[in-house]
Amino acid sequence: MTAVQDKPVGRRGTVAELEALRDAVRRGPGDKATEAQHAKGKLTARERLALLFDEGRFTEVEGLRRHRASGFGLEDKRPHTDGVVTGWGRVFGRTVFAYAHDFRIFGGSLGEAHAEKIHKIMDMAATAGAPIVGLCDGAGARIQEGVTALAGYGGIFQRNVRNSGVIPQISVVMGPCAGGAAYSPALTDFVFMVRGTSQMFITGPDVVKAVTGERISQDDLGGADIHAGLSGAAHFAYDDEESCLADVRYLLSLLPANNRELPPPEPCADRPDRLTPALLDLMPSDPKHTYDMRRVVEEFVDGGDFFEVHEAWAPNVLCALARLDGQVVGIVANQPASLAGVLDIKGSEKAARFVQMCDSFNIPLVTLVDVPGFLPGVDQEHGGIIRHGAKLLYAYCNATVPRVQLILRKAYGGAYIVMDSRSIGSDLSLAWPGNEIAVMGAEGAAGVVFRREIAGAADPESAREQYIKEYRDRLMHPYYAAERGLVDDVIDPAETRVRLIDALAVLRTKHVPQPSRKHGNQPQ
Repeated sequence: MTAVQDKPVGRRGTVAELEALRDAVRRGPGDKATEAQHAKGKLTARERLALLFDEGRFTEVEGLRRHRASGFGLEDKRPHTDGVVTGWGRVFGRTVFAYAHDFRIFGGSLGEAHAEKIHKIMDMAATAGAPIVGLCDGAGARIQEGVTALAGYGGIFQRNVRNSGVIPQISVVMGPCAGGAAYSPALTDFVFMVRGTSQMFITGPDVVKAVTGERISQDDLGGADIHAGLSGAAHFAYDDEESCLADVRYLLSLLPANNRELPPPEPCADRPDRLTPALLDLMPSDPKHTYDMRRVVEEFVDGGDFFEVHEAWAPNVLCALARLDGQVVGIVANQPASLAGVLDIKGSEKAARFVQMCDSFNIPLVTLVDVPGFLPGVDQEHGGIIRHGAKLLYAYCNATVPRVQLILRKAYGGAYIVMDSRSIGSDLSLAWPGNEIAVMGAEGAAGVVFRREIAGAADPESAREQYIKEYRDRLMHPYYAAERGLVDDVIDPAETRVRLIDALAVLRTKHVPQPSRKHGNQPQ
């Protein structure tokens, strides 16, 4: 009888031991390490995960994992988690997987066990068909573990590529991300950074100084604003971790779980039949006058709310996610408020990447066109505007999601073709009255077509104005393209929201068979 009675007592003891161990793992290396993390303006890995996931909805896996390396004193220091917290949880009730480097343990550096934990959670995300978020705050490869650490990065990169276009992958850089570690964010769909605390570079300031003699700070080399506005390696930059993670959650609410699903719809309080008369006055009729395309987008999307991607990089092109009648759409638009909305190298790359992302995850595309052409210049030509512009052309031609083009004011030259024209596969092309679609502006065209007539006229300036008017009246009136079937309809700007919602609803079941091939060979 005594033995039988003692058994439950023993079980309770083991459970108590487990809870004590779990509590120690959750606390991590101690208050001093936590205080040091906070002193840098950074949260701990678990504090970040608590902000990312719905309250109490995170499940950790391999929390008791420890490394098995030896040498250089590692055998005497074997903390649980090995410097990375992995698991899954709910974001707005939907499953999301995540890993978070714990800088308090080995500086968040990656060793064999650390890497294997990340490999496992990435594989689980792929198997479950759910997004994965990486919270990056690590010192790179664990030097004491040598080549096994480097191999661990290779496994991450392989999975990044294998999961590309299958599940959404989001990188949130919240501390150092240097050397090989920087390549994983570069392979993911979106990169978030925090000003003042996150840096991303292949070689740090010390190496740069040793090799080139240049002196530069970590922030000036690879800080949030550098990558969000100069290199384009980051899509978003924030002043604090709280607002950063809030927008990660918001972005996840706009994305499907995987490439086999549609983006999640949302109840819409904004009426689908709401007219947009304000658009009549937003855009100047004079093609030489500028305006902010964001004002146009605000007028027709649900509640005036949209989520701009790469806002600070290549601002002459606007890329954003929004909702129309509760359905997620991707918006690509020329931005007249920057460089008159021309397409250049950076703008073409930005839009191409966004179009590819939307196509990967079944997000319909709305393209707003007001483009004077490609940016001329020796720097652009020598920098490869031909191949970079071709990236955008390739992305649109390859996209199978519903695609609606709306020409607002002008659409000149090859840039008109590239901005999802009917000729490259747009399902519907709409235009506002007063639009101009042509090889070039009337002034330039008249100077070419009627060069001799103008030169031989008694009053060349008057003749030039006359021929400009003739060219505009014959080839650039708003109905010329519609008469030839290159524009499906010319619409009242006040009907923009209604017509876009109706078009996308009709196209929602669009299906395009694909040719049998491994993959295309897109421009480099």
